Amino acid sequence: MEALLYEKVEGGKVRCNLCWHRCLVRPGGRGICGVRENQDGTLVSLVYGKAIARHVDSIEKKPLFHFLPGSRSYSIATAGCNFKCRFCQNSEIAQMPGDRNGLILGENLPPERVVKEALAAGCASISYTYTEPTVYFEYARDCARLAVEAGLRNVFVTNGYMTPEAVELVSPWLSAANVDLKAMSAKFYKDLCQAVHENVLTTLKRLREAGVLVEVTTLLIPGWNDGIDELRRLADFLCQTLGPETPWHVSRFHPAYRLLDALPTPAASLVQACRAGKEAGLRYVYMGNVPGLGGEDTFCHNCQELLVQRTGFTVRKNTLVKGACPACGTLAHGIWE
Repeated sequence: MEALLYEKVEGGKVRCNLCWHRCLVRPGGRGICGVRENQDGTLVSLVYGKAIARHVDSIEKKPLFHFLPGSRSYSIATAGCNFKCRFCQNSEIAQMPGDRNGLILGENLPPERVVKEALAAGCASISYTYTEPTVYFEYARDCARLAVEAGLRNVFVTNGYMTPEAVELVSPWLSAANVDLKAMSAKFYKDLCQAVHENVLTTLKRLREAGVLVEVTTLLIPGWNDGIDELRRLADFLCQTLGPETPWHVSRFHPAYRLLDALPTPAASLVQACRAGKEAGLRYVYMGNVPGLGGEDTFCHNCQELLVQRTGFTVRKNTLVKGACPACGTLAHGIWE
């Protein structure tokens, strides 16, 4: 399928304007993502309708804690990613084209069938997740448009590397996004992801301005992005730029892919990050990938009443009344119904 958001340039080359890499692709070549190819001067998506993964998940697994808690989300992905994270958690599918000589696998799953199966499974939303939805943008957008017509919502779980043009194009159909803000360090993004840190900050602001519900996740990697000064800078950015109501998930790292020499995140680092977030003024800070440690419940930011109680990805209790605290009536930030 012909790609969106590209321009033709001299010598048969094309420039992709979907993500911040803005790849200049020669004839017969592919972009950094490995799934968008220049075929005789036309940029083509090689993964349209080719689902490499599809599951019915709880929305809490995304993680999204302020979006339809306890609901199910039909979750899909294709192969490919525009980042080259050394710590990639889904490298078998995200890094497939680059690691396996351009290989792209996937089952034929057209948008109409995605929506039909989501409805049949009793889902409230469709999530574009597991890899990077930006690289299968055309597929995701077509699914999203049909989903809205069918009464479903749409969610991106993303590294936040969409261009402003891409955000503008998809935001009318996008209800929520969980964005990885991996660090507040340009060196981290350059050395571990082959990307530019500032571009992610810009995308976060654009998504928020477009009216998309934004939650942020940071995977804490010992020795790389878990220093207290960096955590404070990150929390300050979220609070001052996106707003104190922005939910922040700090998550435990487990060695993966090409970063096997790093240690798992100590629980103390997660506790320290949560403290930094709350001291910065964030109202909702959560800890992930640490069963038994807590840190998954939502409390009223005004009176500290327990609003949503969770264990892992399961909602145990939800006391919200039309999105408000039952004790003091304060509205909680989110999409609750």
